[in-house]
Amino acid sequence: MVRAGLTTERVVRAGAELADEVGFDEVTVSALARRLGVKVASLYSHLKNSQDLRTRIALLALEEMAERGDAALAGRSGRDALAALGDVYRDYARAHPGRYAAAQLRLDPQAAAASAGGRHARMTRAILRGYALGEPDQTHAVRLLGSVFHGYVSLELGGGFSHSAPDTQETWIRILDSLDALLRNWPAPTPVANS
Repeated sequence: MVRAGLTTERVVRAGAELADEVGFDEVTVSALARRLGVKVASLYSHLKNSQDLRTRIALLALEEMAERGDAALAGRSGRDALAALGDVYRDYARAHPGRYAAAQLRLDPQAAAASAGGRHARMTRAILRGYALGEPDQTHAVRLLGSVFHGYVSLELGGGFSHSAPDTQETWIRILDSLDALLRNWPAPTPVANS
């Protein structure tokens, strides 16, 4: 029997809030049941198991970031677009650290295909159109931007930069400037040596 007022969407949102409070790794169906004041069994009409809950939180986080990214990129190009998307990820991670961690969850192929992950790649490719990169350079650049954005955000969230100067915002701006310069002056490929 489903508890009145309890829907799958509400359950997942409560799980996302729990992730932000205690960390994504601590989110389980049992922990969520305690938070909601219900028996674990009552959540199984909405969820298969803890992995299903974690996957649904990841999908929610990817969707939320994609919506923010779409809004932030509207009418922007070049460095402005680059900074806008990077700031979406950084700001989201600061506001929702558990959900941001969830967005890094490796999804099974079916869930990944149905997720907003593809929108993130398309947003990044839209930014890169302003830099006139063809393939395979555009794919290399998508990977570079993802690595830099998410690597920096993860290190910053983990306190990796909190014990030294300069301020992390200053570094962030320098990184965006450097990425913009690199994308405007993308290097020619280095020939692969045959062994």
